This record gives sequence, structure tokens and C-alpha cells, in this order.
Amino acid sequence: MNSSGSHLERKLGLFPVTNIVVANIIGAGIFTTTGYLMNFLGHPLLTLGLWLVGGLIALCGALAFGELGAAFPEAGGEYTFISKLFHPMLGFLSGWLSLIVGFSAPIAASAIGFSKYFIWAFPGFQSWFLFDEIVHPELFSRLLAILVILAFSLLHARGVILGARVQSGLTMLKIVLIVGLIIAGFSWGNGSLDHLQASSPEREPFSFNFSGWKSMGLSLMFIMFAYSGWNSATYIGSEIKNPVRVIPRSLLISTGVVMLLYLLLNLFFVYAIPPGQMAGEPEIGAVAAGFAFGGIAETVISMLISFALFSSLSAYIILGPRVYYSMARDGYFFKWVSAVHPRFKVPSNALLLQSAIAIVLVLSGTFEQILAYMGFALGIFPILAVLGVFKLRIAGKSRLKLPGYPVAHVFFIIVSLAILVLAYFERPWESTIAILTALSGIPVFYWFKKKNGKLPVS
Repeated sequence: MNSSGSHLERKLGLFPVTNIVVANIIGAGIFTTTGYLMNFLGHPLLTLGLWLVGGLIALCGALAFGELGAAFPEAGGEYTFISKLFHPMLGFLSGWLSLIVGFSAPIAASAIGFSKYFIWAFPGFQSWFLFDEIVHPELFSRLLAILVILAFSLLHARGVILGARVQSGLTMLKIVLIVGLIIAGFSWGNGSLDHLQASSPEREPFSFNFSGWKSMGLSLMFIMFAYSGWNSATYIGSEIKNPVRVIPRSLLISTGVVMLLYLLLNLFFVYAIPPGQMAGEPEIGAVAAGFAFGGIAETVISMLISFALFSSLSAYIILGPRVYYSMARDGYFFKWVSAVHPRFKVPSNALLLQSAIAIVLVLSGTFEQILAYMGFALGIFPILAVLGVFKLRIAGKSRLKLPGYPVAHVFFIIVSLAILVLAYFERPWESTIAILTALSGIPVFYWFKKKNGKLPVS
């Protein structure tokens, strides 16, 4: 048990928690994946349909995690649920993936995304600092990304209230940008709804054979990466006031809002861009703005998207350390990671660890090649956590029985498993690395267990 002054305090209400969840969901994924999906699928209506399916999966997951969060209103999310309902080792493996893939990698992605978009909008930015002859442009871009990671890590080290206020402001700005882009695009932008009926001329027509199903599985995995974060309120359960009420409401409200925004934003992308010019395009938001409003708008929207990614990066930096803090508190990670700042009441050492890993990923130069790896890894343990709802109900320990049981939970589990299987056949190399990453945590778990003795999760 933590002594006074070494624990997290309950200070967050429904609005800031919902903002954190929305910010955690809406990240680089929505601004990059639709072009890839058009390359995989070749038809706008199928692409939009899968975005709807992805939203339904996330909503079903939010129902399950809302019930789990009400039963275990503590920091840690899946780590806490799986440890308590199944086995500490399985919970540790979920936290192990969170450390390597779930938070540090998206932080690196958001930071690199900001840097790329910002420098693209202001190509002379490096010259302003007279760094042209000293630093290669690619290195300058990565240094800018590292600076952003450090700045937000230091900000959130100053306390959860200050961090939540900044987070709320950034999230509102991001929502205003997306809503404004949707309204302006359909009201004044150039485009045509006839694009919905057109397929990409550079791709064979989609067919529901095994190859087609594999493409759908990979596409849904990319979509679920864009929706990842629908469960994020459960990572800060120890800092939420009235968690039995706030956790499920924040998850359901935020997931529903994001689902609607994603569908409308993707409809705008299809409306603005001919399908043949969408396929494989990573900067889909900027391209859509260019088609709808012209070249100047493309630059402006790119700049705004770069700042919108601040919100995602900030949310990941808030949430991740609470998982590592919980692991260390339970004796399954380095004890120094469980330290809570005596004044600001945040897991400061966990923040530093996460920042260091994210910076290494930024400098590695490999992150852009592992999107499929990230998507597969992030899809594994939510399935086990949702299974935990059945165990919770059978044991009679559910504190808040949300609707949808068991249909929503079975739908989530079956579809999520199907996505992983199909994605594995489509991208076996990246998927195998994701599985090996999870399994690599097993000897680490037993090392900590042997070092600290058999510690119960409490």
C-alpha cells in the first residue's frame, strides 16, 4: 500500500477525462490511413463501411471497459484488469506492450507527424535558425520532434490539473479544426458525391475471396489503430473523481463523438478527392484541402493538422506513465518507476522513462515501417480484457452492469480475433514481431517476480 504523499489523487471530472479520451483517439491515424485503405480496397463505399464497423467495435469495447473501469477504478487500464481477473503475468505482458508499442511509439509518431507537417507548411523554418549548413534537414525534423516530446513531458510533470487544462484546450482546438474542415468542405469546397460510386482505376475490383478478406482484415487493423484510445480513461482511474460514474460515461461519449467525426471526415475526403488520387496517399487531410480549396488551403490545413497532433501526443504522455507506475507499484517493474512527485502528485520517473523510449524511436528511423506491427500488437490484449467482463459477471463482482451484454462483448471478441488472423496472413512478418515483442516480456516478468518475491496484485 502506498503511504500518504506517494499516491495519485482523484482530481479529474467528466469533462477533462472525456477530453483526454477524445484527444487520445484522434491522432495521426485519421489523417494518414484512408489513403492506405483505398490502396488496399479500391472502393470508397467499402472504405467508409469499414470505418463504421471500426467505430462499432470501439463502442462495444467502450461498453466492456466502462464496466471494468467501474469495478477496478485504478490506474493501469488493461494491466490492472487482466492482472486481477486472470493472472499477473498476462497483465504484465499487456503493460510491457503498452511501454514499447502502446504509448511510446504513438508519441514518437505524433511528434514526427507534427514535425513533418510543420516543416512542410514552413519549408524555410530551418533557415530561420541558420542551421542549413550544420544539420541535415531530416535530422533537424527529428530534433524538432524530440523537442516537442520533452516540452510536453515537462508540462505534464507539473501536475495532472495543469496538464488536463492544457489538454482540454488542445482537444477543443482539434475538434474545431475537424468540424470546421467538414462544414467548409461540404459548404464551399470543390468535390462530388459521385466519387462514392467510383473505384480506383489503378486497382483490380475488390472481390470477397481470401485475398479480399485479408485486405479487409488489414484495413480494419489500420482503422482500429486510428480508433485506439477508446479505452484510455481506464488508464487514469486512480485520478478520476466518482470513477464508477465518470469512467463509463467518458468512454461512451468520447467514442460516439469520434465515430461520428471520423465518418464525416472520411466522407469529406472521398467527396474532395477522386478515388484514383486517394490510393496510397499518406497526407490525406492536406490533399483533400488542396482539392477542395486550392494550394494555399493545403498549406494552412497542413499547419493546423501539425498543431492538432499536439493534442494526441499530450494525451499519450498523460496516460502511459500511469500503466508503468501501476506495474512498478505491484512489484513487476523497477521500483523507482513507481515514484510519485511529492508536490505535483504525478509519476514523474515513469514520465521520464516513457520520454526516453519515445526519443529512441524518433531517432531510430524505423517507425514509419512498423504501422502494421503497432496495429497488431495493440489488438491483442483488449480481447482478453473484454473476456474478463464474463468472469466479472459470473463472480457477481460487477459494480455497474452496462447494456449490451453479452452480444456487444461477443461481437468485439470475434471481430477482433478475425482482424488479427486476417492481418497475420496479410502481414506475417510484422505480426510475428508483434507476438515476439509480447512474449519477450515473459522472462522479464519472472525476473522481477524472483527479484521481489511473489507479490500479490492489490
